[in-house]
Amino acid sequence: MICGPGFYARRLARPGAVLAPMAGYSDAPMRQLAAEQGALWTVSEMISARGLVLGGDSEKLTLGRPYPGEVGRVVQLFGAEPDVLAQAVARAESWFAPAALDLNMGCPVPKVKGRGGACLLQTPEVAYTLVRAMRSATTLDVSAKIRLGWDTDRSVEIAQGLAAAGAALITVHGRTSVQRYSGEADWDAIARVAASVKVPVVGSGDVKSAEQARARLNTGVAAVMIGRGAVGNPWLFRALASGDDVVPSAQERARTALRHAQLHVTFYGPDRFGLLSVRPLRKVLPHYLPDHPELRAALVQVNTVADVEQALAPLLVDTLLPQTQNFVRMSAE
Repeated sequence: MICGPGFYARRLARPGAVLAPMAGYSDAPMRQLAAEQGALWTVSEMISARGLVLGGDSEKLTLGRPYPGEVGRVVQLFGAEPDVLAQAVARAESWFAPAALDLNMGCPVPKVKGRGGACLLQTPEVAYTLVRAMRSATTLDVSAKIRLGWDTDRSVEIAQGLAAAGAALITVHGRTSVQRYSGEADWDAIARVAASVKVPVVGSGDVKSAEQARARLNTGVAAVMIGRGAVGNPWLFRALASGDDVVPSAQERARTALRHAQLHVTFYGPDRFGLLSVRPLRKVLPHYLPDHPELRAALVQVNTVADVEQALAPLLVDTLLPQTQNFVRMSAE
């Protein structure tokens, strides 16, 4: 992979969409499936800058650790102290080999209050200082992901300040922090940001289909970022990269759901009880097969790869590969 400045420009030279950072979702297995289907790039779950620098985190941190051979992954950091963020950038670059670094300015959850995230929308001048500090610590592209504002739309002002501070790209989610995920994303506001800065703008919010993504490109954004719409549907990235909008069969989707479980246990290994657990995927697996609600009850109770295979058995029907059968046996032992 070519590292250094210009990552975003190179990736934006081709069609496609971006996988959003989502706590509890956009981990290495999900990123791998999205990348295989043609995502322009993927973004890690947000990582605390203080945790990297002052806490007990190491290169084994699963939030940042790449899967074997991973490329095109942006590491997202959150924090509010320039010196700490600069040190965190250097550490993340050394430990996690990212393609670029992103500053989280959009997370609205209370646990990050006062430590970065969407709180920076109330003091954007601090955010500009943070971007400059991050840039001083790396030659990689530095970007920022924002919302429209804290409780009112200040997105044009904030985006212009971030661009002046050296952000190579700005992602805009079309809601304020106070809105959280209520209402609808304001793509007219995103369009105003795209028209107001010279750096590429990626739009985010309520994109759940290839048709919606293509329509959003008409707002003037350089690309569309997809979050919840990609859960259980990595084929969205294939559609936007290649134009192939064919919906996979239920059998193919079941095979991919099972493979997601395989990737999960391969990446995370045994849990603290020594079990190759897939419990975190209970909230994910039903999204692969929304047209088969009869499978949901079993999928939200799985513990192992063997449980996933059993739940999906009506759709798999003799399609298991030897590798899959090995995973099933391992998780059942």
